[in-house]
Order: sequence, then structure tokens, then C-alpha cells
Amino acid sequence: MKRERALQVVLVLVGLFYSFWGYLLFDALWHSSWLNGHNDVLPMFLSLNTALGPCLLLAVKQPAKHRLMIAYGAWSSFAHGFTMTIQSAEAAAHGMHRRDSPQDIVIFVAIGVALLALLPAKQASPAGAPISEPRFAER
Repeated sequence: MKRERALQVVLVLVGLFYSFWGYLLFDALWHSSWLNGHNDVLPMFLSLNTALGPCLLLAVKQPAKHRLMIAYGAWSSFAHGFTMTIQSAEAAAHGMHRRDSPQDIVIFVAIGVALLALLPAKQASPAGAPISEPRFAER
């Protein structure tokens, strides 16, 4: 029970964190700041993570039923951290400095680790039936 409660706390924190990106998305679109540097990838990236936030918040009530969404949140955080690591290494190799700090990479890796470590176990299908097989109530 403590593990599920810990997962719920992590889901709320991460869900709010990603939902806040909606503000950044709105700000970028409203002020057309993404046009200045021809950075049209930023709003698209923000929209994906903004959408992930409410999905993780919806998973708080019954995490076991939203296992796939939680796993997606973890793996997408790992992918983001990995991409930022490669970008930072490439920038350093070319004598450039990225705006993102190493703490950002650590944050996304920590989110992925926390979500995967607390991921609910797979639930067995009832009566050994395949998941794709519909169940009908007996009359």
C-alpha cells in the first residue's frame, strides 16, 4: 500500500510538472517566440509533454489500470534525458554551450526511474482468458 501511495504522489508531482508546460506552450505560441529562432520544434515538443501531464494526473486514482500510460511517461522521460545528453555532448565537442543544464538531464532520468520503479505489476487476465477476448456477464 505504501508503494501505491508513493506512486500516486510521484504521479501528481510529475503530472503537474508536465501540465505546467502548457503555460510555456501558450506563451511560445501567443508571442510567436518560436519564430525568432526558427525553432518550430519547441511548441510541438511542449504540446506532447503538456498532454502527458493530465493523463498522468488521471492515472493517480487507479494506477494499476493506467500502467501503460505510466510506463510511457517513464520511457518518454528517459528518451528526453538521453536526447539532451547527446545534444550537450555534441555542443561541447563543437565548443558550444547549451542553455539546458546537467540538472535538467538528471531531473528527467529521475522521473523515469521513479515511475518505472513504482510501476504497478501486470494484472492477470480473469480466468486465464486472453485480454482481447470480451467477457460477457452470465445471465
